[in-house]
Amino acid sequence: MQGQPHAAADLTALGRDWIAAWNSRDLERVLALYADECEMTSDKIQALGFDSSGTLRGKAKLREYWGKALRLVPNLQFDLIDLFVSPDSVVVSYANERGAKICEYLRIDAERRIVQGSANHLAH
Repeated sequence: MQGQPHAAADLTALGRDWIAAWNSRDLERVLALYADECEMTSDKIQALGFDSSGTLRGKAKLREYWGKALRLVPNLQFDLIDLFVSPDSVVVSYANERGAKICEYLRIDAERRIVQGSANHLAH
């Protein structure tokens, strides 16, 4: 992160905006929260036939990945459980439409755009 730390209220607002964007099922609204040079890591990236490393870089790749995911999960719904903040990140704890609990780590740049995300699923 560059510059001053983000206020906790701004980070919690971003976490709530992130949940609302996903629940709107509007991919462009979700992507608007991200910096152009962002990256996303998730075990679902490989599972859906994308990069074997589990990490995608840039909005174009995220648009392709999340577009496929939204088509595969027509009833997507995220229910916020909790938000955790640090000076440059927010962790969004939520349950999805199947009741699975997930934590999404979102690191933020100086313009309050997400530059790095990591979906963390419960280990079974």
